[in-house]
Amino acid sequence: MSDKNKITWGTLALMAFSTVWGFGNIVNGFVYFNGVQVIFSWLLMFALYFIPYALMVGELGSAFKKTGGGVSGWLHETTNAKLAYYAGWTYWACHITYIASKSSGGLKALSWAVFRNAKTYDTLPTHMVQIATLVVFLIGCYVASRGLNPLKKMLTLAGTTTFVMSLLYILMMLAAPAINPAAEYIHADFSMKGLIPQFNLGYVTSISILVFAVGGCEKISPYVNKVENPSKGFPKA
Repeated sequence: MSDKNKITWGTLALMAFSTVWGFGNIVNGFVYFNGVQVIFSWLLMFALYFIPYALMVGELGSAFKKTGGGVSGWLHETTNAKLAYYAGWTYWACHITYIASKSSGGLKALSWAVFRNAKTYDTLPTHMVQIATLVVFLIGCYVASRGLNPLKKMLTLAGTTTFVMSLLYILMMLAAPAINPAAEYIHADFSMKGLIPQFNLGYVTSISILVFAVGGCEKISPYVNKVENPSKGFPKA
């Protein structure tokens, strides 16, 4: 691949942020880990899990350049086809509930856009939400069965929308005081006492939320050979 067709480390970093971490997980961490105390937890998670894991999958992606399937492809190259199949099936089984939840999440976001509150969606009958979610899911399956061209168009639209919304997220955050001067804001305690969480059973059992938030960085490993100067570019990204 020529250098002009390779992506920069900054582009890969944005791809990783939007597909792996995202603004949604930042908000979830703030909610579930007592506000700014999540900063310590994020740093701990990045140091002990995310960065080592990202470097490992990057090494595997570099070693098996022609394998774009990720985990199942790596196992196929290093072990046998049966274990590769089991890995692919397990990966699918782990993600099917996550994928199915996207339908209900999209409906809830649509409810926010239309009614501008969270109460309307919660008052809808459960069976109606389930039926609507199933319909959205089946439409997605139908589109996927039509081949790569429709998927490419949808992914392009989704990627562009995600990027635009990320910019709007930052702009609206900065513009919030001017838009609503009378709004009450949460005070952030950046003292040492306010930043260090309480290491109890509740904290340990909730850490899976952060693991889930940064899990999935193996999805960017096939791009390691498409980055400019990959030996330095990929770790930097």
